[in-house]
Amino acid sequence: MTTADAAQPSKRTEKERERNLTRVQARAASERARADFAETLNALEDKLNLPKQARRKGRQVKARLRRMADEQPGVLLGAAIGAVAVVGVTVWLVVRAASSDD
Repeated sequence: MTTADAAQPSKRTEKERERNLTRVQARAASERARADFAETLNALEDKLNLPKQARRKGRQVKARLRRMADEQPGVLLGAAIGAVAVVGVTVWLVVRAASSDD
């Protein structure tokens, strides 16, 4: 390489460099936007998928009941007895109301 070659300006102008940089920035921005969009769609799909939500909620309730059974078995037993009593009284009232209609 001679000194005359080194003195020649680069073939790429400053505008070309800026345009290429802008293209790289645009590509990076579009990739980020795609990733954000995919994340949003996944979140919407999770939120609107009712069977999936029911399974997730069921697992949470089971885990909570297991933890309560391990930590406070008396409270869990009392809650179960109370639930059975409420159901029993409700059934009794419904049967009584149905039999008094006759």
